Amino acid sequence: MTSTPALVAPSAGAAFEARTVEHRDLRDDDVLIDITFAGICHSDIHQVREEWGSAIFPMVPGHEIAGVVSAVGDGVTRHKVGDRVGVGCMVDSCGECEFCKNGEEQFCSKGAVMTYNGRGYDGEATKGGYAQQVVVSERFAVKIPDGLELDVAAPLLCAGITVWSPLKRWGARPGKRVAVIGFGGLGHMAVKLASALGAEVSVLSRTDAKKDDGAALGATAYHATSDPGVLRELKGTFDLIINTVSADLPMQTYIGLLRPLGVIANVGLPTGNYEFAPGAVVGGSRVVAGSNIGGIPATQEMLDFCAEHGIGATVETISADQVDEAYERVVAGDVRYRFVIDTSTIAVPA
Repeated sequence: MTSTPALVAPSAGAAFEARTVEHRDLRDDDVLIDITFAGICHSDIHQVREEWGSAIFPMVPGHEIAGVVSAVGDGVTRHKVGDRVGVGCMVDSCGECEFCKNGEEQFCSKGAVMTYNGRGYDGEATKGGYAQQVVVSERFAVKIPDGLELDVAAPLLCAGITVWSPLKRWGARPGKRVAVIGFGGLGHMAVKLASALGAEVSVLSRTDAKKDDGAALGATAYHATSDPGVLRELKGTFDLIINTVSADLPMQTYIGLLRPLGVIANVGLPTGNYEFAPGAVVGGSRVVAGSNIGGIPATQEMLDFCAEHGIGATVETISADQVDEAYERVVAGDVRYRFVIDTSTIAVPA
């Protein structure tokens, strides 16, 4: 077994504790990763607080992991000791179903194994990236190109791929008008990536407090949606809208911002249901879509694209003893734009 310092949530909503946790001995296809940075995703908070249903405790959250391979199983061929790698939301899948074979492991017919708050096929609870080491199947460790620093790369393993998937699927490219609803951890990455893909990008945010940031990250327009007149003026404007927020939006209004054949792709998970009249989509042949993360090939493609275009997350690096405070700040929207934990600061009491 591998023992490693980690931040552990002992129960729902409890403060984090620094403890030593155990990982399995390396299987033939496993890699051991020395974690350097772990991003804080809002979904970590939902799961630690049991806001998405019953969870597995004690819990080590974290699915935005960047580090260096320190050991490999006897059968590993994709990575070697010293490689810079990342791990996202999944750490295993069956590898045999149609979805796995097509590089869409997130839809694995057997059920993909989540990085934390899940169980492996052996029944053992998974432990995430708020730790100094993690063990995963080599198939789920992606290469972080040399052009990306590990701290700004870590959030790409969830926030980056989550918005990359709908941008690619629905054709963000030169000549397309893309709007991003929400300008936080996901939204700021959507703006960076859509802009780099060549689209004309607008931010739709409640206020104009981050207007200068929007322009700096590649947006050509910024609209404060708290002014109801703004949405009326934007009717029929966009080819693609990426909705990154988990708020109960008036979906019918936002569908109206689409041009004919336009798409609104939702990556947030609000507690309520979206409501809209069928005519809102039928009349202009519009699409209301959802989008999950992305498979391993798409994640690697995204990382390579980010390295080529000099794109990383905009981060605030914190120490392990600041994580509880960081959770409160994330909920309050007080982060620009992703907290990243320096895992070397995790200190287990003697």
